[in-house]
Amino acid sequence: MTEGRPIRQIVLFAIPVLLGNLFQQLYNVVDSIIVGRYIGVDALAAVGSTGALIFLVFGWIIGMTNGFSIMIAQSYGAGDFKRLRQFAALSFVLCAVMAVVMTIGLLWANGFILRLMQTPEEVFKDTYNYIGIMYAGLAITVFYNMYAGMLRAIGDSRTPLYFLAIASVLHIILDIVFINVFSMGVEGAAYATIVSEFVSLILCVWYTTKKYEIFRMGKEDFAIDVSRIWKLLTMGVPMALQFSVTAIGTMIVQAALNGMGPLIMASYSVAGKIQSLVSQPYVALGATMATYVGQNRGAGKIARVRDGVKQGTILAVSFSILSAAIIFFFGDVLIKGFISEDVQNVTKTAMIYFRTVLWFYPFLSMIFIYRNSLQGLGDGLMPMIGGLLELAARVVVIYFVADRLGYQGICMADPFAWILVSVALIPVYYKRIATIQDYVLHSHR
Repeated sequence: MTEGRPIRQIVLFAIPVLLGNLFQQLYNVVDSIIVGRYIGVDALAAVGSTGALIFLVFGWIIGMTNGFSIMIAQSYGAGDFKRLRQFAALSFVLCAVMAVVMTIGLLWANGFILRLMQTPEEVFKDTYNYIGIMYAGLAITVFYNMYAGMLRAIGDSRTPLYFLAIASVLHIILDIVFINVFSMGVEGAAYATIVSEFVSLILCVWYTTKKYEIFRMGKEDFAIDVSRIWKLLTMGVPMALQFSVTAIGTMIVQAALNGMGPLIMASYSVAGKIQSLVSQPYVALGATMATYVGQNRGAGKIARVRDGVKQGTILAVSFSILSAAIIFFFGDVLIKGFISEDVQNVTKTAMIYFRTVLWFYPFLSMIFIYRNSLQGLGDGLMPMIGGLLELAARVVVIYFVADRLGYQGICMADPFAWILVSVALIPVYYKRIATIQDYVLHSHR
């Protein structure tokens, strides 16, 4: 991504990432559609109420592995393949430790966390079982994201897409078989997700080992190097915290919703699933900017970074306006695809959320661009601070607005957080890129 027209490289890289993200979202959407239509609203509320927890846990994993892959991208851009292999090998060591600690800790604390979130008794058992199975398969999620991140770091965004497509088709088949044929309930949806993701991981391991010699690591690459481990952690931990802090804000929102009953929970869950789908273009562009900026930062091409980020911003904002239009005109139609009972009430409640937030999608799109660009530059701290600002914004709205406006007030938490974070990140990016450009210019004199 260090050569050719920036806009062309960004689009060519982003399209497979977008399709891959859509397939990944399909995992959750298919679960919700099949559970909502074949089991019922309470079961849909159970699966939907795990969204914030899954975002917290998986967000930590994605943040850590994305942070590790930034170091791989910078090494690749600099042409230092020995350092690349060392970073990749040590990333695997850190991922193994993370998988063991998280799996044991989350399975042990499962019930406590759900009680803390005020999960209603009528959906508690289904929620506990569903999320417990997801926790048990965390190692699969960790290593899949690590391999996919490695491939994207060297500019290969197509391969993870192909394997996700295979896994998604398998996931749909298993969902129907486990829930409809074997009557396994919400546990069947969780097992379908884990099995299909395992298939995707196996394919990634096989392909990466066979195709890319630069990732064929020896014993010497796994030698403990404290300075490199520290560098990986200084990138991975802030990015993981940024995701997790954002997720904690979502959990606070979910806890407030849980006190309003299964109808509100199910409606908000459906709205969240649809919003995740229509916002994927700028999510994909954000992920693209992390790799694009990382490689060009490693190659010392700072002017190219500036051009790419500017063009990425224009694309992301354009897609956010298109997303808002889709929701405005077709939101109710999309909602009805998820449910078969209490359709009118769920649709009406979900549309309250959409009519509150869709006007602010441009702010959300810019968060993805500038947050990931900062990460690509090697700045993990400011994105984490952005996550803290998001958390603070949601807490303020929940405790000072939602008390008076109820569900309508809860719906205001997202746009308030998006505005605050985008306004904070954009000037920091421009200051950071100017500092790096000055450093590069002086170092070449």
